[in-house]
Amino acid sequence: MVDETDRDDTPVEDTAPPEAPLLVLREPLPPVIDTAEGLAEVCEAVSAGSGPIAIDAERASGYRYSSRAYLVQLRRAGSHTHLIDPIAFESLAPLADALRGTEWILHAATQDLPCLAELGLRPDRLFDTELAGRLLGYPRVGLAALVELRLGSRLAKEHSAVDWSTRPLPTPWLEYAALDVEVLLELREVLVVELEEQGKTAWAEEEFEALRDFSPTPRAEAWRRTSGLHKVRGRRSLGAVRALWEVRDEIARERDVTPGRILPDSAIVAAATALPTHRRALLQTPGFHGRGAERYASRWMGALRQVAELAEDDLPSRAPRGDGPPVPRAWAEKDPVAAQRLSAARAALGELADEHGLPVENVLTPDHVRRLLWTPPATREPTQLAEAVDQRLSEYGARSWQRTLTVPLLTEAILAADSTEVAAPPAPD
Repeated sequence: MVDETDRDDTPVEDTAPPEAPLLVLREPLPPVIDTAEGLAEVCEAVSAGSGPIAIDAERASGYRYSSRAYLVQLRRAGSHTHLIDPIAFESLAPLADALRGTEWILHAATQDLPCLAELGLRPDRLFDTELAGRLLGYPRVGLAALVELRLGSRLAKEHSAVDWSTRPLPTPWLEYAALDVEVLLELREVLVVELEEQGKTAWAEEEFEALRDFSPTPRAEAWRRTSGLHKVRGRRSLGAVRALWEVRDEIARERDVTPGRILPDSAIVAAATALPTHRRALLQTPGFHGRGAERYASRWMGALRQVAELAEDDLPSRAPRGDGPPVPRAWAEKDPVAAQRLSAARAALGELADEHGLPVENVLTPDHVRRLLWTPPATREPTQLAEAVDQRLSEYGARSWQRTLTVPLLTEAILAADSTEVAAPPAPD
């Protein structure tokens, strides 16, 4: 209720839509299951339910090195909501058995599938509400955004970044976690109807099937993602960033703490730029700080000494190693015909995306486009070229519906660019 003493009585035009009501639990908060007896009851209830199962997992991103799940939430029609503490169990095999043959509903499945797979939980069928939202052309596909837009309710998200490894878990956090699966069943029903209305059901089924066995690809030279790396000059300083990053990663793994809590990226960059030669100089380096700066000073100095002794050929170069094509901005200079192929393809794919109400990156993965157009198939006979393009995209992992839409456009882009005379770049002075 509004306090009348604080009300502003100045007449204003009410043009803003009313705020959607905040979602609250429909049922009492269930207990967290951490015993074999409790897990057996959950498995029995889930097996007795019907229809797809909403599943979510909470990790301690930003707090822990690992990506393990610290809470698993389930909801199925006829079996209510269940909260399971996976840390309390050596195995969740009984739950895996209870889930066998069901369709899982997840939001942003690539975030949760790896940590669920670590628990032995893998879907036989899948529906990803975030991906469905992308295929339907929604500009905002976060769970809270879709719930408000399609279900007309607000979903509080203030506990999304908390430390889920905390024990015991506070009640407000558990209520937040339970709400995430309460809404998934209803949201799926709405999105299923919309996919059918837009003729995208088969597309979605292909996408969901491709996601079932998802596992993250290890990053090559992950140290190059150090924030502030662009400030570092010289190969030896780059080598220092690599060495300090690797030591920090090792410590973080040992302690199961997120690396930034050991030493921030800014401290790595400061030390790599200064290249101190002894412990005191390291600790006096401006910008070298963090919880582990002094505690692990001997390990930081050991890494820096090793870098100082490396031969020049063993130091990293500025450009990362890679097997893919160069960055698009360099194509015009390196291969003008390839640049023209890419330009024509991008324009055609953009129009196709608009026509079907899709983000262009969901029409076809940009990396697939670049790899194909930098080194296209050799043949220029149209039918053979189209078949070769289709085969290449299939090898990259493009789905059937994507290839059906894009192969004609990409084939035309290749043929058109190769038949057009492209002016050579001006010779250097």
